[in-house]
Amino acid sequence: MSLEKENFLRTKLITLLQRMDPATPPRWGKMSVQQMIEHYGGDAVRNANGRLKIETIITPPEQLDRMREFMMSEKPFKENTKNPLMGEEPAPLRYKTVQGAIGALQQELIYFFEAYEKNPAMIIRNPFFGDLNFEQNVQLLYKHALHHLRQFGVEPVIV
Repeated sequence: MSLEKENFLRTKLITLLQRMDPATPPRWGKMSVQQMIEHYGGDAVRNANGRLKIETIITPPEQLDRMREFMMSEKPFKENTKNPLMGEEPAPLRYKTVQGAIGALQQELIYFFEAYEKNPAMIIRNPFFGDLNFEQNVQLLYKHALHHLRQFGVEPVIV
């Protein structure tokens, strides 16, 4: 288990997001800073913490091992990676401000860690990578966060 990645999600990600200029244009894709934060918190983190239940694994079974291998690697997601669960256009905003979106994301991350503290053996179904445990969810959330930070020109130094 990477304590650095867990620590990044617990303590560094929110600070990086708070420092971002909400007007920063994406290097790729169509989402604004706020749309990215809402997507990450409302879709990715809520799936990882069990609040957004997705029953179907859309990855074909014969590709699941390869997908998991990629997920657990340090290889980044490619720019413009398409998410078949999202439309061509970004979802409408859920919050009035970027700070509201960041606050909601922070609450979802707190709930993620609390849910696993209460039930360390919990397994959550991810539509792309299958059934994931805590360590796998931390890795995926970390990788996903870095992808979106890079999308807006933020290259965090992980020590």
